[in-house]
Amino acid sequence: MSNQFRVHAALFFVTVIYAANYSLSKDVMPQYMTPFGIVTLRVLGASSFFALIKYFVAPQDKIIGWADNWRSIICGVCGIGVNQLLFFSGLNLTSPISASLLQTIAPIVVVIASAVLLSEKITVPRALGIAVGAVGAASLILSRNAQAAIYPHATLGNLFILANATVFGLYLVLVQPLMRKYHAFTVLARVFLVGAIVAVPFGWREALGTNYASFPLKIWLEVGYMVVFLTILAYLLNNWALKYASAALLGVYIYLQPVLAVLFAVALGKDHLTWSKAGQATLIFVGVWLVSQKPKGAPAAAVPAEAVMD
Repeated sequence: MSNQFRVHAALFFVTVIYAANYSLSKDVMPQYMTPFGIVTLRVLGASSFFALIKYFVAPQDKIIGWADNWRSIICGVCGIGVNQLLFFSGLNLTSPISASLLQTIAPIVVVIASAVLLSEKITVPRALGIAVGAVGAASLILSRNAQAAIYPHATLGNLFILANATVFGLYLVLVQPLMRKYHAFTVLARVFLVGAIVAVPFGWREALGTNYASFPLKIWLEVGYMVVFLTILAYLLNNWALKYASAALLGVYIYLQPVLAVLFAVALGKDHLTWSKAGQATLIFVGVWLVSQKPKGAPAAAVPAEAVMD
């Protein structure tokens, strides 16, 4: 089996995991568990796992220095704690298709954050992409459709998802220097620990107060899916694939995730694809494609492509 095939297989599996989550989470929230309760289980499970793996694979590797330690704390707050609280709160209030489309704008946020924090130049195509993507996102957030009765607070949910994509895009820019300097599991163990410290105070009562005895087997499997597959396995596969995949290849999977999310949502009866959503998706996709274009003479950027992660 060639390494290129394994890279494709890993990225595709990660994309399927994230795409399916938009619909599977709807079975769990809010009937069986609250969004913050799910986040608590997820970050506690993942932080424990990555701390254990780090102990065995990189026991001597430590984040050192005031600047790197503060950067890792900010990454944990943005990329894990606040990110997950916003994502599941938003997904609870809006439709799977809307959530998956809004998540796609993370590369646009990365370009803006890189310009502000790293002084990277925003070219004319990228500026146009930011504008087109913003129009698509704004149209999706503000639209009211036939599902208003099902998701009466969809606008608020969409804003939560937009904020989630924004803080995650910021995380992708901030975490890059740490990933280059330290072992991946050293960074993951730290950011998930910080994320747990941020998220658990919001959800521990809800996690403890959940009536687990009422869970049918299907719900247990879906909760296990969110902890094991969505968090641990997806992060492991994604970090391995990022070492070998090109930005262009990863860009393909950025677009594939919402497409698969739509297929899952429609097949499972969780959502419906309308012409208006298709038009909004087109605007967002065009915007992401434009901002993903490498400026002439610039090295290929790896960070925007990491937006295949949730």
